[in-house]
Amino acid sequence: MNSFPHRHRFVLAPPALALLLAAAGCSSADGSASAAVPSPGADATRLCRNLDAELPSKVDGLSREDPEPPSALTAGWGNPVIILRCGVPRPAEMSDPEADGVEVDGVGWLLQKRQDGSFRFTTTLRKAYAEVTIPEERAGDGLAPLVDLAPAVKKAIPEGIAD
Repeated sequence: MNSFPHRHRFVLAPPALALLLAAAGCSSADGSASAAVPSPGADATRLCRNLDAELPSKVDGLSREDPEPPSALTAGWGNPVIILRCGVPRPAEMSDPEADGVEVDGVGWLLQKRQDGSFRFTTTLRKAYAEVTIPEERAGDGLAPLVDLAPAVKKAIPEGIAD
């Protein structure tokens, strides 16, 4: 597959994604260990706490090093840090029929390349939205972080539409 699927068809495309992520280069991204803590409703907070309990101690071979401030709604791995935030609002881009997405081990993700060269992936069709930000320096590893996180997402956050 030579390009990302469009029109919300989520397909596992590791070679294409790895190529795109590798093309991002290796210059600086924010390596600080801080993350804004989301403030979801009670149902999403409960699901996010369940997710926190299921998250792996290593993602893409990197040890878990949670960002500041401490919260069950955020997690991080490595430095520069891969950050997961659970309970984020639904991204407006999910309404775009041309939005890029991938499916990794049964979990759909909206793909967004950010201005700073990092990538943000947000879960789709789950009862709570979780986003994973991969800094530009780690982009060459393709889908590896999502492969490591998918089992926890599947176990902790049921399929459906978030409120």
